[in-house]
Amino acid sequence: MHTVVVGTSGTTVSDVLAVARGGARVELSAEAETALAAAREIVDALAAKPDPVYGVSTGFGALATRHIGPELRARLQRNIVRSHAAGMGPRVEREVVRALMFLRLKTVCSGHTGVRPEVARTMAAVLNAGITPVVHEYGSLGCSGDLAPLSHCALTLLGEGEAEGPDGTVRPAGELLAEHGIEPVELREKEGLALLNGTDGMLGMLIMALADLDTLYKSADVTAALSLEALLGTDKVLAPELHAIRPHPGQRASAANMLAVLKGSGLTGHHQDDAPRVQDAYSVRCAPQVAGAGRDTLAHARTVAERELASAVDNPVVLPGGTSQAFGSGGGMVESNGNFHGAPVAYVLDFLAVAAADLGSIAERRTDRLLDKNRSHGLPPFLADDPGVDSGLMIAQYTQAALVSEMKRLAVPASVDSIPSSAMQEDHVSMGWSAARKLRTAVDALTRIVAVELYAATRAVELREGLTPAPASHAVITALRAAGVQGPGPDRFLAPDLAAAEAFVRDGRLVTAVEEVTGPLE
Repeated sequence: MHTVVVGTSGTTVSDVLAVARGGARVELSAEAETALAAAREIVDALAAKPDPVYGVSTGFGALATRHIGPELRARLQRNIVRSHAAGMGPRVEREVVRALMFLRLKTVCSGHTGVRPEVARTMAAVLNAGITPVVHEYGSLGCSGDLAPLSHCALTLLGEGEAEGPDGTVRPAGELLAEHGIEPVELREKEGLALLNGTDGMLGMLIMALADLDTLYKSADVTAALSLEALLGTDKVLAPELHAIRPHPGQRASAANMLAVLKGSGLTGHHQDDAPRVQDAYSVRCAPQVAGAGRDTLAHARTVAERELASAVDNPVVLPGGTSQAFGSGGGMVESNGNFHGAPVAYVLDFLAVAAADLGSIAERRTDRLLDKNRSHGLPPFLADDPGVDSGLMIAQYTQAALVSEMKRLAVPASVDSIPSSAMQEDHVSMGWSAARKLRTAVDALTRIVAVELYAATRAVELREGLTPAPASHAVITALRAAGVQGPGPDRFLAPDLAAAEAFVRDGRLVTAVEEVTGPLE
């Protein structure tokens, strides 16, 4: 099994995906162990002083004005975990929780949190044992980070609360730790707070959404090309020279992908035949411009994610040297900050939901065009076998339209909807967790929308008898039929076909089928 080694300088997208989705094992590097111990020395030195230091010898949030004596500090750290584990609603997905835990471990290992090495080792052990804390849908305002979700994860480290075992059964966390030989942790100064204060949940969901959307944008280029082909459109609008004079990188890549799919097609260029038209409709002609704008939004979101992966997000943080009054041994300090605010991540999560909604919208418009006999240039109404007796794909488009409408609602930004909390101490929050949750729903919806276009476009191409599709299009149709998605014919129960088409898009087989002919898509 693949092993991810956690150091002090952040982590990578591939490592997050390996742990969250691939179940990779996690190990702490020697460098991380050293940094953890050094940072802990600073915290211990400050804890021994009479001066109050936030997170070490004070309360939290609006209660930070109270100085906490040494005899109450372990209780303070334990209590913050228990009281902040206040989530409600359905459980979030296992991959989200694993990403959340791994990313918090990444920050802990940076040497900027003051957590003892044994706590970090326990976090790694829980991940490696396949123990997944029960984390609920609601509870995070995205500032100070994803407090409630992270608290539920920290509660498992204490041997409290509930968690899912490797077999998928939810049980008391203490039982699961005992079965795997993991000792519950006894928290000391600052440790409870350090386990809760981060953007890890929203960041993990951003990283997974980026991976899914990368495949979906390639898939949408393929289905757009298939629709253009089925509508007897022209591929001249995809010429590189046209896209060079408006040099948006995503637009160029999308046009190149479509052109690669259509290479060798016998269907393109027939727009001047029986019903001549000078130009194709916007949903066909402008496909690279719309998908390309989304691709550029993805690129910006990747930049934000990579910066966040290189960050150590906590409050307060441990820093070597400096001029603060909160000095520890060797000149180190523990300093309050605002780096836990989720705005950078929340914004791009919302941006991606907007871009995904527009991609879904244009895909649905192409599907509708394929089904309308007045605009499909010779295709039967609704691609039906015997129109009137058969309804064809009429209601498949209804389903697609409903998904598009849902995506438009999901595109409403969460990050503009700050709501004050903690007695107005936390008076402006990011709502990044909410932005991430709705983006996951939007990605699922977009997958289904692209699948419906794929289903309609491949049927339409097959109905163009006497004309030969592009080799890449033929490869897609062959692979799709082998996957159990049936072609043209009398009406039948459509839901199984649509589900199979969705799986074909979701697991990347659509892109794979094309790339076996064209080579790698951009």
